[in-house]
Amino acid sequence: MRQASRREFIRDGVAAFTVSFAAPAFLSDIALAQGARSRNLVVVYLAGGNDALSTLVPYRDPFYASRRPSIAIPAGQVLQIGSDTSGKALGLHPRLTGLRDIFNQGRLAVVQRTGYVNSSRSHFQGLDIWGTGDPNVPTGVGWLGRYLDTLPSPVDPLAGWNATRETPRALVARSVAVPAIPDARIYSLSSPNAAAEALNERAAATRISSHVSVSRPHLSFVNGSIRGALSTLDRVSSVNAYAPTATYANNGFALALRTVAASIVKGIGTRVFWVQIGGFDTHASQGLTGGGAYANLMATVGDGLLAFYNDLRNQGLLNDTLVLQFSEFGRRITENGSQGTDHGAAGVMMAMGGAVRGGIYGTAASLDPSPANPTLENGGGDVRHETDFRAVYARVLDGWLGTDSVSILGANFRPGAPAII
Repeated sequence: MRQASRREFIRDGVAAFTVSFAAPAFLSDIALAQGARSRNLVVVYLAGGNDALSTLVPYRDPFYASRRPSIAIPAGQVLQIGSDTSGKALGLHPRLTGLRDIFNQGRLAVVQRTGYVNSSRSHFQGLDIWGTGDPNVPTGVGWLGRYLDTLPSPVDPLAGWNATRETPRALVARSVAVPAIPDARIYSLSSPNAAAEALNERAAATRISSHVSVSRPHLSFVNGSIRGALSTLDRVSSVNAYAPTATYANNGFALALRTVAASIVKGIGTRVFWVQIGGFDTHASQGLTGGGAYANLMATVGDGLLAFYNDLRNQGLLNDTLVLQFSEFGRRITENGSQGTDHGAAGVMMAMGGAVRGGIYGTAASLDPSPANPTLENGGGDVRHETDFRAVYARVLDGWLGTDSVSILGANFRPGAPAII
């Protein structure tokens, strides 16, 4: 697998039984999840380190405007969504009108201050940590890859769908190969020959890859991956004829979500999708004025997710779909000299779907720069995490995918898991 460069990373990062009432809650969650007819998880990754304080704005914090004199969002422009359990008033970025609509319908959960101890400020290591679900072991298989490895054999070659060019750490598995399909329209067997000869080449490739070399397991894995890819060609091509019931914008993120919606509607067998959008490494020009690059990103995300939400709702599939959104880290509280923010610590996660218990989870930090402020770290420069990101993963694994989060994550994060589903 080719390693993406930092430039490419920032540029191209663009998815039936009951238990007793005395049983632990997580067992009931697993039972319900396993009994579901079909459940889809769509991971939306905001590449570059999204600024949580611009996504979810503590607009009444007395230190918010003073620490961000150029990029603070005026209270009158914030999309107010209420207060958290600590009484802190919060609102969404003014370009997230789509997410505010979903929040008002009770189907968007916002989890504040998510992260882990000693947050990595490296894009690649940060993404790998979120991918493995272990800050101490940012290499190897991913948390979603480990989930895919638990599926009963034979695993559908389309059990996972990566809508980017590079396979993220989260989808790396031991025995399951996840195809990278950034554009279903060009997912085909490449051949310089005409139709008949191209079909012969496909048949020959299928025969060659069907050989299982017992003494060469790596070759067997490669052949199995090729054979699986060949078997998916016709199913993937079927999504190109999809006629959505909502209007998607003409950008890479929205079109990726449209393809995911088509795959769900067509029932091609995918359980986990990965979609990402880049550009969130906002070291400069982050405010509402001066080009509005960040504001445009917020609009792209919010409008794209609203179209996806409405499309699946119209198709009667919203209750079968969960969207989980996150970034590899948050950003510093105080703006820098370029009217941007630098790499920080805790961020914000969001979950969206028909089964989501919408609302604001967790408590907002006080932005008082005093080093004694317990909600901040790094001398008062960064937001300290309150909810371990793996607790959110645990809730998704147990309550949505119907698997055992302890075995997947290697530890029990259920006690701190927010009840988002």
